[in-house]
Amino acid sequence: MTIDANKVLLEEIHKEIDLIQGCITRMANNSFLIKGWLISIVAVVITLSFGETKVFLLLPTVLLVVISFWYLDAFFLRTEKLYRDLYIWVLDNRKLGNRDFLYDLNPNRFATKENKILKIMFSKTLLCFYGTTLLFVVVMILFFI
Repeated sequence: MTIDANKVLLEEIHKEIDLIQGCITRMANNSFLIKGWLISIVAVVITLSFGETKVFLLLPTVLLVVISFWYLDAFFLRTEKLYRDLYIWVLDNRKLGNRDFLYDLNPNRFATKENKILKIMFSKTLLCFYGTTLLFVVVMILFFI
């Protein structure tokens, strides 16, 4: 029994898509954790700032934290989408015997103008979540003024 050196083995395909699926899961988990951490930080800071006299320093800092977490979340979601594109590419190309980029987990070759971080930041879901949080922080700043 001879094995064609150019043919991709089924075990290789399974291992490769398992590795990619692990990356997708990690990015989705990071995005979920970012949201939880943000809500916790904002809640603690707002709660503690009711008795503070330096609210003018504290709340703008929270505003910066919200924007930073918003960017990080968009980064993780963009990376997750790139890994999903890689997953689809692997499934489509490995069955044809294509061994190019075998076990290459760098998804940046799928980066396009359509999935820029700023565009993802202002997608419906992230804009709703972070826009509401941002609005809440701004209202709290105006309340303390």
